[in-house]
Amino acid sequence: MNIAILGCGTMGTAYAHNLAKMPGVTVTGVVDINAERAERAAALTGAKAYTDVESLFEQKDLETVAVCLPTYLHKPFVMKLAEKGLHVICEKPAALTLEDAQEMKAACEKHGVRLFIGHVVRFFPNYHDAYRQARSGNIGTPKMAHFKRYGSYPQGMDGWYNDPGKSGGVIMDLMIHDIDFACWLFGEVESVYASIVKRAEPQMEYAQLTLHFKNSAIASLTGYWGYPGPFTTQFEISGDQGIVRFDSNQVQSLDVKLVSAEAGEGAAVQVPSSPSLHDPYYNEVQHFIECIRNGSEPLVSIKDACYAVEIAQAAEQSAQTGQPVMIGGTVS
Repeated sequence: MNIAILGCGTMGTAYAHNLAKMPGVTVTGVVDINAERAERAAALTGAKAYTDVESLFEQKDLETVAVCLPTYLHKPFVMKLAEKGLHVICEKPAALTLEDAQEMKAACEKHGVRLFIGHVVRFFPNYHDAYRQARSGNIGTPKMAHFKRYGSYPQGMDGWYNDPGKSGGVIMDLMIHDIDFACWLFGEVESVYASIVKRAEPQMEYAQLTLHFKNSAIASLTGYWGYPGPFTTQFEISGDQGIVRFDSNQVQSLDVKLVSAEAGEGAAVQVPSSPSLHDPYYNEVQHFIECIRNGSEPLVSIKDACYAVEIAQAAEQSAQTGQPVMIGGTVS
């Protein structure tokens, strides 16, 4: 598989590290308008560095491109890549609006190429294990969940994160991880209610969402840009027979508490993740590449990615109006 990387910032560099050591994959080009960043990524992969995408298109054997650009650039470049007949692995979110995401999907289908969106949380062992625990019946029927995701205020080139017209803000950029996971877990959303608090100095954006699902489950989500501590993720998934908890600041991988058959006693069972040779980003991209090779469906579909954008967009609307937003459509 011959693949190129478009955008050599934080995520592009992560892709470069992983793709360089992936069997059966050759990075043939890396592109960034900043020549120094492109050269650094090229040094990691042995690929040729470019500062414009048109030069990349001169490569005859290119098959796939990883798009690691700022969110507002996803649509124009995915559309261009689709027209060139290239498969696309694009970072999340798919786009800033549902309409743009759907246009990207339609363009790739029209030109017969695959489009994958990097909702990497599904590939994190602790989250995947929690999903398995919740869906296996081990904690009974999942009824409620709480998700938290805290990090420092992101500092992108030219401050593009500060512009909601380019990044979508904390909901679209950060919380969409947990939006996607919650929808994977519970299915279709019936309504969204959200609130956002922003501060300019020091920079901070804090949001809370409540998702009501059509199966009567409820998820509460919190996202925080500007958190003064280490990057933190936490979740708690409650069923009628037990609860699954995770806190990235704690040592244990997963904490599962089940309702005991004996008089009200609870039992705690640690369910550690298997040691991983590669990080979740490696596993995610390798999975997408295998889907291209064998035509299989990915763990996260483009339909799922569009749905996550729809829910995030509705949350922004709710935060602006102070009213809940009803959701239509379906999720796979």
